[in-house]
Amino acid sequence: MQTEIKIDPQWMNSYTYDQIQIGDTAKVVRTLTLEDIQAFAAVSGDTNPAHLDPAFAGASIFHGVIAHGMWGGALISSVLGTTFPGPGTIYLEQQLHFSRPIRIGDTVTVSVTCSIKNDAKKIIDLDCLIVNQEGAKVMSGVAKVLAPTQALKMPRVQASHITLFNPEARHKELLSLGAALDPVSCAVVHPCDEDSLRGAIDSHRAGLIKAVLVGPQKRVQELAEQFGINLEGVQFKDTPHSHASAALAAEMAASGVVECLMKGSLHTDEVIHAVLAQTKLRTSRRMSHVFRFDVPMYSKPLFITDAALNIAPNLMEKKDIIQNAISLCEILGGALPRVAILAAVETVNMGMPSTLDAAALCKMADRGQITGAILDGPLAFDNAVSPHALQIKHIQSSVAGQADILLAPDLESGNMMAKQLEYLGGATACGIVLGSRVPIALTSRADSANTRAASALLAKLCAHHYRKHPL
Repeated sequence: MQTEIKIDPQWMNSYTYDQIQIGDTAKVVRTLTLEDIQAFAAVSGDTNPAHLDPAFAGASIFHGVIAHGMWGGALISSVLGTTFPGPGTIYLEQQLHFSRPIRIGDTVTVSVTCSIKNDAKKIIDLDCLIVNQEGAKVMSGVAKVLAPTQALKMPRVQASHITLFNPEARHKELLSLGAALDPVSCAVVHPCDEDSLRGAIDSHRAGLIKAVLVGPQKRVQELAEQFGINLEGVQFKDTPHSHASAALAAEMAASGVVECLMKGSLHTDEVIHAVLAQTKLRTSRRMSHVFRFDVPMYSKPLFITDAALNIAPNLMEKKDIIQNAISLCEILGGALPRVAILAAVETVNMGMPSTLDAAALCKMADRGQITGAILDGPLAFDNAVSPHALQIKHIQSSVAGQADILLAPDLESGNMMAKQLEYLGGATACGIVLGSRVPIALTSRADSANTRAASALLAKLCAHHYRKHPL
């Protein structure tokens, strides 16, 4: 008697050679998504642009992105190994014929049917067929397998969850924000190690900045020669040491010779003190640093402040730090960002000053002392970014679970949070100092070339904004 094997969502059952009859069949239905294509490319290494590049695929004979051919083959394999014949099946051979492509959104039905039994060798041939939602044949073939030798029943194994994160694509998307803008003049302060010099020159060649290297010229040229960095067409301002480099760069910014600064291989304090010494660069706001992160497990960019400059900011300093971060979000095109004011708990506690500051900052926002954003706090980190945590704790908030900006209570917690996202969470970062009349791309010695270029991009966008809206 011919049987259609039904898929049990909880159990995997295997069918032995003797149990299987000619005509027995099993089916599975699956809808192709873009994430399926990306995940298959990541696992297989098959990055054929016909599957991943819409422009290339659109100009091909298929007129659009299609699934990898072997994605269909993998669906057949999944039926054989988990449903029919099931666990214990040994693949011997697979023939496939490809009739038409599978496109994103197509719903395919995969069926395998026993067609031949070889009693001497206990080998089974199964006809394989994949049809799309219109009933049109997509793929067909024959699988030859050794059927299981004993009937098994075991819990259905759930596949691991795959999080797709393409840092290069995110990086290109970020850089595209400034593609139509001309590069801005930038004093690169004391680029006297390979990474800071290469980052500056890469940003210069990419059209993000017009670099002016401020530092010991002979030393920088020797460094460039040592590491094969081409300095052709790049301006120099010769200085004897890092203090002089910072002072001259700040003076150039104050006089309008350059529109932004980029930190090289000197201490952050040297750059900031030099900027503060130039009264023309001061504004009514306190200077603060903002990190922008692309986080694999978060659906949008995440901004963290302040993790680099202000060690233990008071209430009014936190007000400025928030307003600086809001300004960056606006410059990057984000309207009305959600600001989560972080603490260890989500309730006001007299013994925890950060919770009192959070409550006061929210009231300041209600009364227009902080503008351009929605604020809530105190919020613990999980409440700020996780809708699941929000539901468990029954928190009602227009910020919690979907924050754009995280205000750290102090530099130590902010810095640790930022480093954890980068080094344990796989996030990519860039950063900038705001509150001065010129933006400062602040990079670390450990930063990658992409991080330095992204930080230069932030400086470029801010500088263009300041042309129209000077501080």
